[in-house]
Amino acid sequence: MLDKTFAERLALDWIAAWNRHDLSAILAHYRDDFEMSSPYIAEMAGEPSGRLCGKPAVAAYWSEALRRLPDLRFEHLATLTGADSVIIHYRGARGLAAEVLWLDASGLVWRAAAHYQ
Repeated sequence: MLDKTFAERLALDWIAAWNRHDLSAILAHYRDDFEMSSPYIAEMAGEPSGRLCGKPAVAAYWSEALRRLPDLRFEHLATLTGADSVIIHYRGARGLAAEVLWLDASGLVWRAAAHYQ
């Protein structure tokens, strides 16, 4: 079971890393083999499935997103804690968004899914 304090700290660290555009700090929350899904992966990474696997592929996608959106900033709205996942609800460049992060026993993200309004 996830601790609410851990989940909140994770969410705030994640938001802060994005707001600094610090790709290394963002990726530090994830396992090397994590999976990411987002409707914007097709647009920015050219992957029609909307899914990427592994840090190198996701890092390239996020690097391109940061390049295209130099003023990108997230406003934290809420952190929702599940048994083995966290939802970070925030306002981003394109409106309301939520990221679902599934965590392993060591507290690293093994799967993530982005959702947008």
